[in-house]
Amino acid sequence: MSETIEVSVVGGSGYVGGELLRLLLFHPQVSVRQVTSARLSGRFVYTAHPTLRGTTSLQFTHPDALDRADVLFLALPHGEAAKAIDMFADKAERIIDCSADFRLRDTESYEQWYGTPHPAPEWLSRFVYGLPERNRAAIADSRFVSGVGCNATVTTLALAPLVDGGLLDHAVADVKVGSSEAGAKASPSSHHPERSGSVRSFKPTGHRHQAEVVQELGRGFRLDFSVTSVELVRGALVTAHCFLKESTSERDLWTLYRKHYAHEPFVRLVSGKSGIHRYPEPKLLAGSNYCDIGFATDELSTANRVVTIAAIDNLMKGAAGTAVQCMNIMLGFDETSGLGFPGLHPI
Repeated sequence: MSETIEVSVVGGSGYVGGELLRLLLFHPQVSVRQVTSARLSGRFVYTAHPTLRGTTSLQFTHPDALDRADVLFLALPHGEAAKAIDMFADKAERIIDCSADFRLRDTESYEQWYGTPHPAPEWLSRFVYGLPERNRAAIADSRFVSGVGCNATVTTLALAPLVDGGLLDHAVADVKVGSSEAGAKASPSSHHPERSGSVRSFKPTGHRHQAEVVQELGRGFRLDFSVTSVELVRGALVTAHCFLKESTSERDLWTLYRKHYAHEPFVRLVSGKSGIHRYPEPKLLAGSNYCDIGFATDELSTANRVVTIAAIDNLMKGAAGTAVQCMNIMLGFDETSGLGFPGLHPI
C-alpha cells in the first residue's frame, strides 16, 4: 500500500498514547484522525504530551464521539478494551490493542494469570500476539493484533534462539524496569520519596508477563521469572541465567544468535569485549524501537550456564514502537517506516 491511511488513538492521554502519537504524527503514510480521552476532552493534545507542542493542533475527543478510521490503536487501561471490543471492531477494519486484554490465547490461561474470567472470551482466538519477531506472517494476515508486555518482549527475544535451537533447559530471568511501566497515573509506589533511590522487588514470582513468554516460546524449558523496579524512567533489562542442555562454545552461541536475528530490523547484537557499553543498556535505547542482546559465557560453571542480557525501551519496543511495527506489517508498508530513530547518547 502506498496511500495515506487514517488512524485514531483511543485512550491517548497516557505514556503509551503519547508515544504512539509521537510516532504516528511523523509516519510518512499516516494521518492521525482522532485522539480520545474522556478526562481531557476538548484540550489540546500537547497539554498532556508537551513534546508535541508546535507539531500538532489536535485536540482530545470524547470517546463517545469516536469516528471510523482505517486503524484503531487502543491504549486503554487493562480490561477496558475487552469490554467494548465489539463497538471498536465496528469502527475500524484493523485494531491494534496495546493493553494486556488479548495477549493470551485461551480463557483458562487468562483466568489463571489475571484472576478473573475474560470479559470477551470469544475474541481471544481472533487476536494475533503482536511480536513481529515471532508472528510476522500471522500479523500480516490479521485484522486484530494484541499488544506485548514489555517484560515479556525483552525476555522472549533474549531466550528465543536458545529455545528454538533446542539448547535451553532452564532459565532464571530477572527483569529490571523503569517507573514508566506503571503508567502515567500516580500511585503510592510512584510517589517521589518512595520511588527515588529504590531497588524494589515488584514481582519476585507470578508476574503476568511470564505467561506470554511461555505462550510464545513453548513449554520445552523451565522458566523462573522475576521483575524488579529500579530508579529509571524508561527501560527494561533482562538478565537471564540460562542453563543449557549441553556445553556450547561462545563462538557457537554467537553463530546461533546471528543466524536467528540476521533479518530482524530491530534486533541488534552487542558483542563488545571492552568499554562501558559492551553489554546491552536500556539508557542507550530511549525513544528507539530496538532490542539489544548480548551474553556472557560462564567458563567456570559446571552447569553449562550462559547469562543472556537484553534491553529495550519499555514504552517503545515494549509497547508503542512494536504496535506501529505491527501496523506497518498489516498494511504492507516498509516494516521500519517511522521507526528509524536509534536512541540518544548521552542522555
